[in-house]
Amino acid sequence: MIEMVLNDLLGKKVRVKCNDDDTIEDLKKLVAAQTGTRVEKIRTQKWYNIYKDHITLKDYEIHGGMSLELYYN
Repeated sequence: MIEMVLNDLLGKKVRVKCNDDDTIEDLKKLVAAQTGTRVEKIRTQKWYNIYKDHITLKDYEIHGGMSLELYYN
């Protein structure tokens, strides 16, 4: 179980606990449940890398304690 923080441009921080074999889409569903936004509207990225929904956190080498950027389309 890993815990990560997602920051958006409005200054909101969302803490999410998930497994490292979860996909980015699973992560988006957890964020959507906490923020109240739809899953289709959420985009996660780090610097210029936009994460694709079907790839796992382990494949992207996302570990516990990392922070990702959260954008709304």
